[in-house]
Amino acid sequence: MKNTILVLLVSLVSLIACNKENNDTNNRLSRVVFDPGNLKFISNSLNPRKETMSALYGNAKALESLSKESQTPETGAVMKLVTWKYHDNPQYIGGTITGELVSIEIVQADHLGNISYSIKNDPAQNSSPNKEERIQYFMSYHPVSRP
Repeated sequence: MKNTILVLLVSLVSLIACNKENNDTNNRLSRVVFDPGNLKFISNSLNPRKETMSALYGNAKALESLSKESQTPETGAVMKLVTWKYHDNPQYIGGTITGELVSIEIVQADHLGNISYSIKNDPAQNSSPNKEERIQYFMSYHPVSRP
């Protein structure tokens, strides 16, 4: 009789413990997927201090400029640096995924050689980044090697 009660009690505790509902499936985080259009992925970076990750997209001229390690983009180059906050992946322990969109920075070199820089979704609207420094930062990226 004692063994039967013990087995029933352990079974009941096991079933109750496994019945925990997770009502907050998104942990109040929103995820934004960026559509690069006709631009191709070139490289990425991670900033653990700011908990952000970035992906650099560009056209063929941008890839050519970065492959040559030149200081300025070639005429016709278009590059977009997309930065997201990252957070823990709720499906995998130890993994991270992109979350809230922080900014989209765009560098373009027109056919006259003029280089323009713009930023969208800047969280610090009051601060204007040094455009020359940001362009040099873009040019410091090395394209990932693909087999």
